[in-house]
Amino acid sequence: MFDIANLGRLLVFLGLGLAAVGALLWGLSRTSLPIGQLPGDYRFEFSNVSCFVPMATMLVVSLLLTLVLNVIIRFLNK
Repeated sequence: MFDIANLGRLLVFLGLGLAAVGALLWGLSRTSLPIGQLPGDYRFEFSNVSCFVPMATMLVVSLLLTLVLNVIIRFLNK
């Protein structure tokens, strides 16, 4: 069964993970990396509507996360 202690532990770890992601994004925003300004990031602006589609940034982040997670999984399986 799923008791209240496990729920509390899950919420703590989710909160720590969210804080770590926030700290990472905050740290990346202070660097000069062109996140969101790559040549494949599209910005559409009309009279009162704007839309931003970060295609190149999504691809770069996806590749980096795939590499990092594969390395972590390989270390955990050994």
